[in-house]
Amino acid sequence: MGLQWYEARILNFSWNPPHTRFSSPLFLTVSIGTYLSLTLALSLVGLPAFPRRVVKGMSAVHNLILLLLSLVMGLGCGLSLVTHTPDLRWAVCFPQGTPPRGPLFFWAYMFYLSKILEFLDTLFIVVSGSMRRLSFLHVYHHATVVLMCYIWLNTSQSLFPIALLTNASVHVIMYSYYFLCAIGIRPSWKRALTNCQILQFLFSFAVSLLMLHFHFSSPSGCSGISGWCFNALFNASLFALFLNFHRKSYAHNIKHS
Repeated sequence: MGLQWYEARILNFSWNPPHTRFSSPLFLTVSIGTYLSLTLALSLVGLPAFPRRVVKGMSAVHNLILLLLSLVMGLGCGLSLVTHTPDLRWAVCFPQGTPPRGPLFFWAYMFYLSKILEFLDTLFIVVSGSMRRLSFLHVYHHATVVLMCYIWLNTSQSLFPIALLTNASVHVIMYSYYFLCAIGIRPSWKRALTNCQILQFLFSFAVSLLMLHFHFSSPSGCSGISGWCFNALFNASLFALFLNFHRKSYAHNIKHS
């Protein structure tokens, strides 16, 4: 039974909008639109703050789920690269005409769905009464990353396995930090977490240069370059916002160190 499920769900996975669940453009539009609308409404109207213990409990469960999901997706994507691709160059450059099917695209699909689950991060900020934490960076990142993951699948975008591996790894660290905070343990490595997120962007820019080399040096090029262009612009904007966040958050500490 387990082997049959593995073959049916992972090995033979195929991204085929709108037949694949949650893959229609309508679902994508409604999901992002609902998230933005509710976030705006709640930021203007607000909700009564829930009891601190209730919020902490819900947040702990949510963060633990996302921590485990990130770990499984990272391991699954890494193993799929090693065992189900002709060579590791595929991690950077899919050949033109690569169909969105197979285990790598299954993990991209799981990653896409996990980003919708991450919308709950915003709800926990609202019900905790800490509206000052509801920044433009937070909302912009959560809304746009879902579109980015959809484009990964829809264009068979080259380089997404590396992006998935690095992002899932950083999210294991990030959700570990948030889980510990939710159960009353305040780790001392918050700044290190932010630095890891910034290094993730720098690494993605460096690997993008390798992908572009493969794209322009091979006769057929790499698959999904239009999707990569959107991804690159999104990452550049996030990088600028993260740098600004880092400067504002830690400038005071630097001045007094």
